[in-house]
Amino acid sequence: MATNLSPAQQLALLPQAERAAFFARCTPEELAALEYDWQGFWARPNQLPPPGPWKVWLMLSGRGFGKTRAGAEQVIAWARTPQLRIALVAETAADVRDVVAEGESGILACSPPWFMPTYQPTKRRLTWPNGTIATTYSGDSPDQLRGPQHHYAWCDEIAKWRYAQDAWDNLELGLRLGTHPQVIATTTPRPIPLLRALLSDPGTVVTRGSTYENTVNLAATFKERILSRYEGTRLGRQELYAELLEDTPGALWSRLLFEQTRVRQIPRCAALR
Repeated sequence: MATNLSPAQQLALLPQAERAAFFARCTPEELAALEYDWQGFWARPNQLPPPGPWKVWLMLSGRGFGKTRAGAEQVIAWARTPQLRIALVAETAADVRDVVAEGESGILACSPPWFMPTYQPTKRRLTWPNGTIATTYSGDSPDQLRGPQHHYAWCDEIAKWRYAQDAWDNLELGLRLGTHPQVIATTTPRPIPLLRALLSDPGTVVTRGSTYENTVNLAATFKERILSRYEGTRLGRQELYAELLEDTPGALWSRLLFEQTRVRQIPRCAALR
């Protein structure tokens, strides 16, 4: 059996009789425990945190790889230590609510009933029974991150953040609690300066993965239509294989040019002052 599969995936690929025999040997308590056993049962090896004292764990992967689940499970693992402060940052306020917190692979869906946080959207806060608090932020409002302090952070789809560098800088300046602050950044790549800087940073550990690694958990129609449609295309190389593609040679406009000339604030008309 391929070593890059999770135990759950290996079990799913067994003949039906062997799967039935496996479950028949499990007690009700063991079956209940398996449902929330991320590290031992559900996670593939490259969905688990790398060894060593990493500063940034950059998960650069294709669509449907399972990076949101990995990010949510890492936050839950951090939250088991009492009284921590965690930052949750996504592209927009809607994304951090609908994907990171409430999504089908988000924190609330992945949390076991005995360690379920209370979510208060109006306060942008998840609070665990042991006092650990995660606060939500938006990549299009970098000033939200100016001031707050955190032990850890999960940054989702950083390549899509409107003000990526500003938001990242404010986040890093607030990662000053505890002895070894860490960030997990999950994203499908785009050639933005922040992503290039993270890839060249010696404190970054990179996990790469493609959509194909998780096809056993994807809808049949997705595999039949989307994978066949984009396989072998430039977009497929980015969205399925997570390749960091630079700008098209000879293109009049480059992404770097857009980033360098982006208007950060629209000046008010003098007549309206």
